This record gives sequence, C-alpha cells and structure tokens, in this order.
Amino acid sequence: MDNIIERGRLYDYYGGLLTAHQQQIYEAVVNEDMSLSEIADDHDITRQGVFDLIKRCDKQLARYEEKLKLIERDATVSAKLDEIKSLSSDKKIGQIIEQIKDML
Repeated sequence: MDNIIERGRLYDYYGGLLTAHQQQIYEAVVNEDMSLSEIADDHDITRQGVFDLIKRCDKQLARYEEKLKLIERDATVSAKLDEIKSLSSDKKIGQIIEQIKDML
C-alpha cells in the first residue's frame, strides 16, 4: 500500500490517540502535504525535530494497528458484506449492505 495512503488510513483510525502537538504536525504532513521545512518554520522547531516526530508517530500508529487491528477488521467485514451482496439477488438486501458499509 502506498505510504501516504497507509499513513492517512492509520491516522484516520488512531490519530485521536496522539497528543495535540503530534496531531498538528502529522496532519500537516499527511493531509496538507507540507514539507518538513515549512512545518518546522510554522511550529518553531527544527526540520530534524519534525522528521523525528513523524517517524515516532508512524511507529506509534503502526503499533496501534498491530495490537487493535481495527483496519484489518473493517476490511474483513467489508469483504464479507461484498460476498453476501454478490450472493443475493434481492436489491433491498444490496441496499442494506451498502448502508452497513457506509457506517464502517
């Protein structure tokens, strides 16, 4: 999986577990695609400090997924719902499954 996509997905699931400062920096990298230098200037820290913080956050978010497996669980549930939908010819069941998937 592409690193940016993986980072975004991990942040979507576990970003709330980071400190407010970590969230600000990580969002700037992942969501706003800012450079390390831009972030360092905005937050009055060194470029190396930004780099180190991002690496720590990457590891922390990956550890959360390793232990909690929320992303893996949602992918499994989504795949099973797709399988149920493909086995059913009833349009109403298909609509219900799409609503369930939207809630995931």
